[in-house]
Amino acid sequence: MNLRETINDDIKNAMKAKDVKKRDALRLLTSAFKQIEVDERKELNDEDIIKIIQSQVKRRNDAASQFKAGNREDLMQIELDEIEIYNAYLPAQLDDEALKSALAEIISKVGATSAKDMGKVMGMASKELAGKADGKRINECVKTLLV
Repeated sequence: MNLRETINDDIKNAMKAKDVKKRDALRLLTSAFKQIEVDERKELNDEDIIKIIQSQVKRRNDAASQFKAGNREDLMQIELDEIEIYNAYLPAQLDDEALKSALAEIISKVGATSAKDMGKVMGMASKELAGKADGKRINECVKTLLV
């Protein structure tokens, strides 16, 4: 069963359980899938779906921080709840130690020695660690390792 079928089944289960939050969050996600399919005229695979989910999580994080700045705790909580629902469909994120060791290996492959080589490292790291770590975390970790 692919990821999209899993999400569709979870929508059905949420409807049966009358879980309105989960149902609505997953419907928003499937509408994002359909939008990409229509715009780009292609069938989505699991990798594409993971990228879309990650972008939706990033949007929700941005919105939550804006709501927090605007003192709207109620709206911030809705965004955080959706993030929690979406995270269930993403691959497990690397912890800090695993991320550092993976990046150290990439740095040695590329032969990076200073912060000037950061672009090379980030290019390879973003490909190899796609879905396993957020780009912001990768960037921060690379900065600490190359300094």
